Amino acid sequence: KSSIGPEALMFLCSICLDVFTDPVSTPCGHNFCKTCISQHWDTDGRKKCPMCNRVFKRQPELDINTLFSEMVAQHQLVDAVENLEGRMCTKHDNLLQLFCKTDQTCVCMLCSVLDHKNHEFVPLREEYEGKKAELEKTEAEIQQMIQKRRLKIQEITESVKMSKDAADRQKAEGVQVLTALMESVERRLKELMKEIEDKQEATEKQAEGLIKDLEQEISELMERSSEVEQLSRSEDHLHLLQSFSSLKLEETVWKLMKKKLLEAELQRVQQHEVDVTLDPDTAHPELILSDDGKQVYHSDVRKKLPDNPERFSQCPCVLGEQSFSSGRFYFEVQVKGKTEWDLGVSTESINRKGGITLRPQDGFWTVMLRNGNEYSACAGPPVPVCLHPGPEKVGVFVDYQEGLVSFYDVGAAALIYSFTGCSFTHRLHPFFCPCTNDGGKNSPPLIICPLGPK
Repeated sequence: KSSIGPEALMFLCSICLDVFTDPVSTPCGHNFCKTCISQHWDTDGRKKCPMCNRVFKRQPELDINTLFSEMVAQHQLVDAVENLEGRMCTKHDNLLQLFCKTDQTCVCMLCSVLDHKNHEFVPLREEYEGKKAELEKTEAEIQQMIQKRRLKIQEITESVKMSKDAADRQKAEGVQVLTALMESVERRLKELMKEIEDKQEATEKQAEGLIKDLEQEISELMERSSEVEQLSRSEDHLHLLQSFSSLKLEETVWKLMKKKLLEAELQRVQQHEVDVTLDPDTAHPELILSDDGKQVYHSDVRKKLPDNPERFSQCPCVLGEQSFSSGRFYFEVQVKGKTEWDLGVSTESINRKGGITLRPQDGFWTVMLRNGNEYSACAGPPVPVCLHPGPEKVGVFVDYQEGLVSFYDVGAAALIYSFTGCSFTHRLHPFFCPCTNDGGKNSPPLIICPLGPK
């Protein structure tokens, strides 16, 4: 290797202490001869920088730094020209005055004629000044590039700091949101526990009242039984009357208990009352709806209405405007004076054009009246229901999650029929069918009735 001047120590490899040959740069920014650093890593075993001792997890891929290599070559040339200036050609003993650009060497006038024919020459001083100027320009460009990279590092550092500050703020805000959410959940949980406790307390008080009433009625019945026993004159009659009285007493008590339980059950489901109104967009053209959407009856006159997809085209039916996809709901319908009707709930996806079949498979859970006194649950096939006398008001209760649809005779506080184990997957609408007016025999309307203050 050839040497360069002492002012250019930056072009010396720190391993071999000579001018760089095929200079490469490590990720930490230090420069070495490619052979020197490769041999150093092979000998040492650890992949670290000899200058700053930075350890690399794996051996970096080293490519020759072409810009730095060019600067080294320019420095070598400038240094060589400076050292050769004023020297003599060893071959012709003439002063070295020219630089052969073809062979990149210094020659005398005689060399240029004899040994370097047809080559391109420039004065040695001119080549020196040109190379020196190029080197100074390159050094200035490198310094500018270094400055730009320092500014870029500063920008990246500031960006990382801003990102960290933003992350800290987001974490603090997240903690605040989570804390507020936990407090809200805790508060709602306390409210829910209080509601459950209040309901349980109300249920217990209601049960206590019911038991007290039953005990009072049993006491009265026992007194009557004693009176009957005292009126008996013979032992045989007495024994017979005692047995008869005991049976009557048990039957009466059971009936009273059953009636009280049914009343309590009806009161429980009535707590889930919802406000239902009829949807005119679904009504068959021969149905007449009241202005408040609470009554419907059949007319012989077919109105001219748009045949929209929601409207029943053949069966005289109408749906409630409200729909439900969760929870529980209850509503009551007056059926007094009618000889035929259908009531219940249906899915939003039912067929509304042409004939329909009322059964759960087709999305209907209903009960119906035919011929004035024939009641049945439309379970597909229909299940006859014995009701005497028939109800004047029917209650409809749905527990969506439980899959339950129950019908009640409100006046008698009696269960008419329950569909159990239903699997609902669509929204449910209240369903009403007043049936045809049958020449005026079935003219009374179906009336949606509010329960009034509880």
